[in-house]
Amino acid sequence: MSGIKIVTDSTADIPKRVREQLGIEMVPLKVMFGEESYLDGVSITNDQFYGRLASAASLPTTSQPSPGEFTEVYEKLQKKFPRSSIISIHLASALSGTYQSAILGSSMMEEPGDVTVIDSKSVSYGLGMLAVKAAEMAVAGATKDEILAAIEAIQKDMRMYFLVDTLEYLQKGGRIGRAAALFGSILNIKPILKVDRDGVVSPVDKVRGTKKAMQRIIDLFKEDFGGEMIDMTVGWTHKSELALELAALAQSQLNVRNIRQTDIGAVIGTHAGPGAAALFITRV
Repeated sequence: MSGIKIVTDSTADIPKRVREQLGIEMVPLKVMFGEESYLDGVSITNDQFYGRLASAASLPTTSQPSPGEFTEVYEKLQKKFPRSSIISIHLASALSGTYQSAILGSSMMEEPGDVTVIDSKSVSYGLGMLAVKAAEMAVAGATKDEILAAIEAIQKDMRMYFLVDTLEYLQKGGRIGRAAALFGSILNIKPILKVDRDGVVSPVDKVRGTKKAMQRIIDLFKEDFGGEMIDMTVGWTHKSELALELAALAQSQLNVRNIRQTDIGAVIGTHAGPGAAALFITRV
């Protein structure tokens, strides 16, 4: 095992058992329902979050960890593993101040440490995939430079598309107007979203009907990867049949070597709503 430790944040949506197996440190974001504040994935579970979301009059808000919270984690690792290097990988800076908070946190350490903070330019398991790969390489004894090169390669190669089950939460969050949400629901319009290489969430297409929307996502992946062998992760907000159908469709039409599953947590779930599905794919 190399002397490299991996830190990420709760938006990576890495299952707890995987984090524990690989020794990945997770710094949680906060989720607020009115005056009630929770640590994402720590003091509120995904099931509890989506239960609250369904009955909430307004959307919850989220906030990034403070710089001091990152400092605390870095110094804990520095004390436990004195000669280790830390690679800290976080939610896209285009979407959150988490990356900047981690940068500031590393500068506040009492004793300067070897901390490299990376803007994943991604969300959910797009970020999680980078952290897991880095941790797997660290366990296998890879050097810091080898891990950083692998992260950069995956960032260039990864593709992800999201499909929401309802337009309600995009409308509540101000992503689309009320009229667009109303007519979209009446016409059964399903927007397909992607995360581009700068970490910005943007619309790709609008398709009428769930089945056609799922096939459109598979066709987009075919354009990206052709018949190449891929690794795939399917994610869902409050485990949905939509996600399982999308994954099955992908397996039937794409050359999938490995498939993983993950729950999408509060930060993306706040805007996507329950029942959303996502596929995260990279070349083998």
